[in-house]
Amino acid sequence: MKQDKRRNSNTMEKTLDRLSARREAPLAVFIILLVLYLLASGVISAVAGSGVNVMIFGKELPMSTFIGVFSALSEICVIFMTFYCGEKGYFTSLTLLLVQFPFMIVGIVARNNLASLPGVFGNILAIIAITIIYLNNKKMDEYQKTLRDQAVTDALTGLPNSFACSELLNALVDKGERFAFVSIDINGFKAINDTMGFETGNHVLCEIASRWKMIADTGVSGTFDFVTRFSGDEFSLIIRNYNKDEDVLNTIRTYEAVLHDRLTIDGCDFYISASFGYAEFPADGGSADSVVSFAGTAMNVVKESNSSEHIKRFTPDMLKTEGIIEIEKKIRDALDNENIYFNLQPQFDMDHKLRGFETLARMKDADGTVISPGVFIPVAEKVGLIDKVDAMVFRKAAMFFGEAVRKSGANILLSINISVRHLMKNDFLDEIRDVLRSSGVPAERLEIEITESIMIDSMEKALQCIDEIRSMGIKIAIDDFGTGYSSLSYLNNFPANLLKIDKSFIDRMNESKSSKQYVSAIISIGHIMGFDVISEGVEEPEQIETLREIGCDFIQGFIWGRPLTQEAAEKLIFESVEK
Repeated sequence: MKQDKRRNSNTMEKTLDRLSARREAPLAVFIILLVLYLLASGVISAVAGSGVNVMIFGKELPMSTFIGVFSALSEICVIFMTFYCGEKGYFTSLTLLLVQFPFMIVGIVARNNLASLPGVFGNILAIIAITIIYLNNKKMDEYQKTLRDQAVTDALTGLPNSFACSELLNALVDKGERFAFVSIDINGFKAINDTMGFETGNHVLCEIASRWKMIADTGVSGTFDFVTRFSGDEFSLIIRNYNKDEDVLNTIRTYEAVLHDRLTIDGCDFYISASFGYAEFPADGGSADSVVSFAGTAMNVVKESNSSEHIKRFTPDMLKTEGIIEIEKKIRDALDNENIYFNLQPQFDMDHKLRGFETLARMKDADGTVISPGVFIPVAEKVGLIDKVDAMVFRKAAMFFGEAVRKSGANILLSINISVRHLMKNDFLDEIRDVLRSSGVPAERLEIEITESIMIDSMEKALQCIDEIRSMGIKIAIDDFGTGYSSLSYLNNFPANLLKIDKSFIDRMNESKSSKQYVSAIISIGHIMGFDVISEGVEEPEQIETLREIGCDFIQGFIWGRPLTQEAAEKLIFESVEK
């Protein structure tokens, strides 16, 4: 019985409620307001028929003069109790007001005490006021629950989403509560999408989510569990209330075991497995970001090992030679000391006219040593600092670009890479407006680059933000097109201006006829959908000729321009104007 009660009290739905519900005032506030009300009511009763006079500023006044003051104080107390203390405050206030009516009616009828008449009407008005407040609060709570469901629920599976997971992680870390975070990746899921289509893949994800939600809601694992869908075929699990490490393993094995049962979709049988990597707070990491990062590292080790063991806990030896922890520290130091900076790689049209620049993030450590973006960018993404890196590069590049354009009068673009994490921040649009305002860069001269993965993972949530960006006059580019889950249906609905073809396709373009046709097809599709197309990583004259032949609009690469410092970029801008 005790166990059942514990399980029922900790479903995922109730965890979400606790995270997002309107917070009531502490019990102490309720008690103080109640005591103040009783004291004010007591004073009113004592003073009403006392006939006592008091001296105020040399004038003798009857105590009954102050009945209105204490009456107002008592009414304020019941209003505050209702507003801040929820149902408990409302029904307490209602009871206190109602029980006074018999005494006031007796005083008016039996004793002909008409002085109680204002109190009757005062109480009636107070009851109306607190009822309106209570009903309005209930309506707001219901509206908040609707908004919460939309904000924290994955639209496909019905599980909590990555935002809900992040909220819970931060709440647990703030309380210092011990937990294990499990990063989960479905093995071979891309093959299901490729062979059976996205619709079947979505059915598979929904069935997996249903099985795991049942475990979390019923508590059969013996621990308190919170399972979420992060993105694509990535899930996560937060495990609480366990006694030893073996309990965590047993819980993960419970979730793994339900995958062993055959899964049938549209008459086809699927046998699913997953890779599980986990880390514990605070034993393995002292922050939410580090625990999530380390669990992901452990999960990647499982996937790369190709062994029959599908569960691993993070250990420090899983980190690379120059460890993630050390790189994370350098990134944080660089952010604190403004050692994140930028280079600008020029982009040209096919006639070698300057189109603009792509902004590339760069970083130095405390002694001035430049750290490769191939080292610090992946770590920044893993530990949740990429949005801060983006923001610093964006701000610095915009300030330089705005000044350079004002001096030169050049009609060129500044292209900024924005991570999905950065784009999804609540204040991202305000950040853009602030940077445009402070730098003086015209909105039509700015281009935001996002990777095509957002079209699969977060498209519904991102579209509203992207539409607002477009409404400002800012352009949108889809970066590294063709390297992820490219889909014409997504592309057709995506409000972009530019497609960027990844360097890997350009490298192979002149090696075979099929590779050239593939690049040509991307360019044609882009043009049909109204996009300009730019090819990245162009390094050979033959590649320029091929791209010109198949109708590419712009190029970017070492052959016409390597990443430049601010000084070199400014020189190129003025040279382009003088031509």
